Amino acid sequence: MLLGRRVDFERRMRRLPPATIALVAALAAIFAAEAALEVLDSAGALLRAGALSRDAVLAGEWWRLVSAIALHGSVDHLVGNAVALFVLGMVCEHAFGRVQFTVLFVWSGIAGSLVSVLLSPGPSVGASGAIFGLQGAAIVLFRAHRDRLLMRDRRIGFVLIIWAVYTIAQGVVSPYVDNGAHLGGLVGGMLIARRLHPVVLEPPAPDVRARIHRAGWATLVVLVAAALGWVVR
Repeated sequence: MLLGRRVDFERRMRRLPPATIALVAALAAIFAAEAALEVLDSAGALLRAGALSRDAVLAGEWWRLVSAIALHGSVDHLVGNAVALFVLGMVCEHAFGRVQFTVLFVWSGIAGSLVSVLLSPGPSVGASGAIFGLQGAAIVLFRAHRDRLLMRDRRIGFVLIIWAVYTIAQGVVSPYVDNGAHLGGLVGGMLIARRLHPVVLEPPAPDVRARIHRAGWATLVVLVAAALGWVVR
């Protein structure tokens, strides 16, 4: 009877979630442009392309908090993030819907960038802070609604925790991994998730739907402003 009252989380989960696929495709396209423009040849080139830098941000180039999320430093860097984004995106897009998923990704990435600036001079690039935000949101979701959600394959949560621990451990031993972004994104995602509506459990009421739309528009404004800042720098 208990299982009958729970929502099967994996039921109707899309194996090709549209917003997640669009994000992965956008990151791949941006990386292709980096390679074509020889951005990967040096740290200076990455900085000119929009990498995160404490001095640049403090000088007013706030848009780097956003642009750095879209850049990657190598094929391995991109592929690792793309795989994690696909898995976590499948979970979070199903749980929160496309708009809230996008809001979560962008603002978790910005939270990661802010902590990265506090802890490291840079340069730093990559979407891993935003991806850790998805991880944090998934943890909050499954913790807060553990009595209402049925996970048929509980190994998913275990694998994601192992991935997070492994990635952070890499940052301890490698100077090229930005743990500030990881930790900032993780905490940011956990905090943001507390304000998100789990559409997998029930459709949002009209006032909640209006709030979701406002958050989506606000996020779009920030993305457009960051793009304009990058263009007119």
